Amino acid sequence: MYLRRTTRTHKGRSYVNYQLVESVRTPNGPRQKTICSLGDLGPGPREEWVRRARKLEHAVAGQEDLFEPSDAEAERVLEKAKTTRVVNDRQSQPYGGEHITIDPKLITTEDHREAGTVHVGYEFWERLGLDDILKAQELPERTRQLACAMTLNRLIKPASEHAMPAWIKRTALGDIVKQDFDGLGESSLYRILDALHPHREAIEAKLVERERSLFNLDASIYLYDLTSLYFEGLAEANPKAKRGHNRDGRPECKQVVVGLVVGREGFPICHEVFAGNTQDVTTLEAMLDRLSARVGLPAGSTIVMDRGMASAANIALLESRKLHYLIASRQSERDRWLAAFADTVAFTQVIREPSPTNPGQRKSRVDVQLVRSEGKNYVLCRSEQRIAKDKAIREKQERRLIADLEKLSKRVTSGRLSEAKEIGEAIGRLKERYPRVARFYDVSHDKKSKSLMYKRAESKYEIARQLDGTYLLKTDRTDVSADEGWRIYSLLSRAEDAFRDMKSPLSERPIFHQLEHRVEAHIFVCLLAFHLLVAIEKTLLDQGVHASWATVREALKTHQVSTVVLPTTNGRCLCIRMSSTPDTEVKELYKRLRISEQVMTPIRRWSHSGK
Repeated sequence: MYLRRTTRTHKGRSYVNYQLVESVRTPNGPRQKTICSLGDLGPGPREEWVRRARKLEHAVAGQEDLFEPSDAEAERVLEKAKTTRVVNDRQSQPYGGEHITIDPKLITTEDHREAGTVHVGYEFWERLGLDDILKAQELPERTRQLACAMTLNRLIKPASEHAMPAWIKRTALGDIVKQDFDGLGESSLYRILDALHPHREAIEAKLVERERSLFNLDASIYLYDLTSLYFEGLAEANPKAKRGHNRDGRPECKQVVVGLVVGREGFPICHEVFAGNTQDVTTLEAMLDRLSARVGLPAGSTIVMDRGMASAANIALLESRKLHYLIASRQSERDRWLAAFADTVAFTQVIREPSPTNPGQRKSRVDVQLVRSEGKNYVLCRSEQRIAKDKAIREKQERRLIADLEKLSKRVTSGRLSEAKEIGEAIGRLKERYPRVARFYDVSHDKKSKSLMYKRAESKYEIARQLDGTYLLKTDRTDVSADEGWRIYSLLSRAEDAFRDMKSPLSERPIFHQLEHRVEAHIFVCLLAFHLLVAIEKTLLDQGVHASWATVREALKTHQVSTVVLPTTNGRCLCIRMSSTPDTEVKELYKRLRISEQVMTPIRRWSHSGK
């Protein structure tokens, strides 16, 4: 509190008035509130009135016997303040007008709930307009709230539908959305998946439109990649659950293949779920159709893909739709550029910066060279760091191939495998299992001697050794340099990061659902959570904070909501449900994310002592 001097003029005469003023916080910022008007304080040093203002502040707060009896002027000021009812209002109990006395030793807190993580998640759910998007699909309020809860669960601490209700009750989500989740069961959450499934495409399209507007996202580059998600169980009721090339090292499990298109900044744009035995190269046309129907695919856009989809048919498809492409060529096409890779003088050095969310990552160096041939641009890339990796992978596969060839040779020699057709099929299976090195080996069967012979083609093997650490990019764009082409292709790691995030932090796999529509809805909810994750990291990155969601999530856990119980001497308790004061790190995160520190409006209620 402080004294404020005001002056007004009436009929040519000036009148001075002193006011006792305090600063208060409001939703619109700090404001000054007048406690009482003291009139003209009369004669006396200014320092003396400042001292009396402080004493008056203490008296207003309820302290007694504060002024000395001899200080008659101070008593007069206090009496004047009381006549304004300010002191009485400050000291009176605001819940019934009675004074309360509290024993500090009996103060307790209860019903602690984690608030920081769900507070941030819910704020970004609202910021991305997801509630409005779901409302536009005529989904009721309860469905929208539970869809939000399921998405936040995936974002913060993924659990099954069976365990999810218990997690929701352990958080402050109910306090934030002002809903009671006590009666929530897993069957209700299954119904939410059923309700969301028919609206996936419309929700995804509207969400992409909102993100492009909110974050000013680039809409000219589309990064396309695929991954597989395996099932726990037989999944007999799901026609898309098939066995195929498994990227998670679980070939014994059925799976589905998920295609995902992300933008330059890493935001998801479009996804599709394919049967588990679908080959990557066959998915492009279907994905382009879905991309065009959901968010639009203007002519001249650039599609970036890995070598798994580098087929002549796919390139022709892109050209027919007037789309540009930048694709990693297959290993066999790379071999004919051996002489160009050997010309070290023609290469230009490029430094790859660490990942935005992993500033501790080491910089990597790549040498690039642009070569134009047959109307297309080829970017030759050579990475020193990949040389050792390629060598280790090749040698590991080679050891395994030789071990399996030795086992097959013993079967042939012993007569357990004698038919030429069966032997040929066995050799074919080995070549399919080890494609990276099988092309270097000539394998034959001598029927007379009943033996299996194999020999490494040293010339082919030497070419592969010289090409370790190299890869070839192909594009029809003539406006990009070698540096630019490589940097655009390196953006494909955003799609790989998306799959990594959805599989690990968001626990998209393994899939326990057995019905096709619930599997697709489960993947969709994980994707919604990933939208929130990318939006949070992008907001922090724009503020100069290089932190992953996993790091932010751990820091936010310290901010909680709890009930403060204040027992009074008359046998009643004043219970205040409120959020704790966030620590410095959390306050800084809220500031960077442009989120209020206030998780909820405090709720006050009276109860009998001990209840």
